[in-house]
Amino acid sequence: MSNLKFSGKVALVTGSGRGMGRTIALTLAQQGAALVINDVNQAAADDAVAEIVAQGGRAMAFVADVSNEAQVQAMVAAALAQFGTLDILVNNAGILGKTRPVEDITVADWDALIGINVRGVFNCIKAVLPVMKAKRYGKIVNVASLAGRSTSIFGGAHYTTSKAAVLGLSRHVAREAAPFNINVNATAPGSMDTDMVRDNNTPENIERARQNIPMRRLGVPQDHANLVTFLCSDEASYITGATVDINGGSLFM
Repeated sequence: MSNLKFSGKVALVTGSGRGMGRTIALTLAQQGAALVINDVNQAAADDAVAEIVAQGGRAMAFVADVSNEAQVQAMVAAALAQFGTLDILVNNAGILGKTRPVEDITVADWDALIGINVRGVFNCIKAVLPVMKAKRYGKIVNVASLAGRSTSIFGGAHYTTSKAAVLGLSRHVAREAAPFNINVNATAPGSMDTDMVRDNNTPENIERARQNIPMRRLGVPQDHANLVTFLCSDEASYITGATVDINGGSLFM
């Protein structure tokens, strides 16, 4: 156990009740981190905590909408009360929205998606930075998307825009946080086999996407969790402001 990468570290993973976020949380926990499981679904968050505890780990659940600043601040305060510190933030929470032409995206649709996918990342970063700056240590990983580098095939223009914004926010915060020994990076996963993708697309659309990936498969949550875990580790201590692609070669197309 003394060889675990994250022994003694505390990680907050947003949107970690299911899907990629849950896999990230479980992977960090298996490497010794204590976890703050965030989700808007209490049952999903509690289930993730139960799985971590059953494996011998430490975890707490906190239900919060990341687009709400007050709820995020309360979540960070609760994490500090429970564990005493925060070392790692993974901004995974996000929504995809329905694929539709720009002219069919309502202002309400736009605001809801940008609120979670962009303001949510901002709220969480803002809440944890004072803690990390005070201890002069921290790892922040923001989950963006291949859509932020190109365009989305599963979502609309609002999704593409939100993920491009996350990439810009990541670079800027990385520059500000670097003097405090805080690493800030982003990941840009391509087409992933997740509940969110399956809930918002037809099997035909998913198969079409698979055929267009040079590796001829969608990524699975563990592929992405392995990358995030590396970026959260001290092995990545000289990487900051980077966007790391994980897409099976899709940018070749």
